[in-house]
Amino acid sequence: MRMQDMILVSVDDHVVEPPDMFEHHLSGQYRARAPKVTRLPSGCDVWEFNGQKLPNIGLNAVVGRVPEEYGVEPTCYEQMRRGCYDVHARVEDMNANGVLGSICFPSFPGFVGQLWNSCEDKTLARVMLQAYNDWHLDEWAGAYPDRFIPLALPAIWDPQLMAEEVRRVAKKGCRAVNFTENPDKLGLPSIHDAHWEPFWQACVDEGMVVLIHIGSGGGMIFTTMDAPVEVMISTTPISIVNLAADLLFSTLLRKYPTLKFALSEGGIGWVPYFLERADYVYRHHRAWTHQDFGDKLPSEVFREHILSCFIDDKAGVRNRDLVGVDTIMWECDYPHSDTTWPRSPEVLWESLQDVPEAEVHRMTHENAMREFGWDFSAARPRERCTVAALRAEAQDVDLSLMSGLGGTRAHEDGERIVTAGDIVRQLSDAFVE
Repeated sequence: MRMQDMILVSVDDHVVEPPDMFEHHLSGQYRARAPKVTRLPSGCDVWEFNGQKLPNIGLNAVVGRVPEEYGVEPTCYEQMRRGCYDVHARVEDMNANGVLGSICFPSFPGFVGQLWNSCEDKTLARVMLQAYNDWHLDEWAGAYPDRFIPLALPAIWDPQLMAEEVRRVAKKGCRAVNFTENPDKLGLPSIHDAHWEPFWQACVDEGMVVLIHIGSGGGMIFTTMDAPVEVMISTTPISIVNLAADLLFSTLLRKYPTLKFALSEGGIGWVPYFLERADYVYRHHRAWTHQDFGDKLPSEVFREHILSCFIDDKAGVRNRDLVGVDTIMWECDYPHSDTTWPRSPEVLWESLQDVPEAEVHRMTHENAMREFGWDFSAARPRERCTVAALRAEAQDVDLSLMSGLGGTRAHEDGERIVTAGDIVRQLSDAFVE
């Protein structure tokens, strides 16, 4: 198999929402109360809603910039590559990267719609949530249904409303919904609480995969403010192991035999040891903890219910049999700072050269298509879906790096290491009006 023959479906990308996103999905008083983009005197574009100002934090949209200018900028649309917020430009960038399909997580509302959760007027919150989902399903994913797998936000404040929204978006063809890695940190009942049962049942009934993205509980976690920022960047994906343990040792996976979760942007290299440890703990402690997996081991239950997602993870690919080849899916992470765009095929291929072709296909697109009920074949023949074919359609896409549009001011100190505190201070400075 050649790199050019791969078919790539990314199960973790992101959209920076365009300023006009609510225009076609709200009317009357609700259109007047919808989030709106405002430019501050500092030059930042922010979403304003219900008295809150919400930024497009730069590391969310640095794709296509020179690495020296990474940081909390870009904070306005002109500083971003157009593919961050324009769906037509996004498809061109996908073609240039040889990527056929994509799932796009939200930006300004938060991974699980934390913005709507914080709104005291829950009628308003529900209207805005549904308008957001309709925009995503109808205008973003709906603009190119052969290129995007739709993803819905939950009404996280009310499990009954969550269930209703799951059923509503399922009728529109959506098979994926977000959830938080730690509801307790959002002031909500824990994942072990029966509070969430209407939501789980609706997901089972509708064949909905529950996607849980790193950082969807408490956001960025810094060990200390003087720690190098690499500490946070390095450890955030691995921290999803805590959610994995929560899910595995809860009763959820045994109570709902067909319920599926995807650990978005969590990587896979840590999974073999975690499963080994989980099996050891179960055997060693079950006599007094009273856990009961029946005739299965925790590792077996994990592989039946949990989908693992990776960007670049050579260790995980080498140990793919211990992870479960049928549970692994690939990610691009466009337009975030970890993205491998526009060289995703080249980067991924370094890990896949000795992998059997059938396993390559499962990890790069077949697992995602199966789990999300998505099929490109109605729109284009398979030979037009490969890396080579898509890149052939993108000959005119400008891949030159952007520079001179800003960047982290910590670099003004030359060799000084950028710390967590630098990032926090830059965020604060950006909002001085």
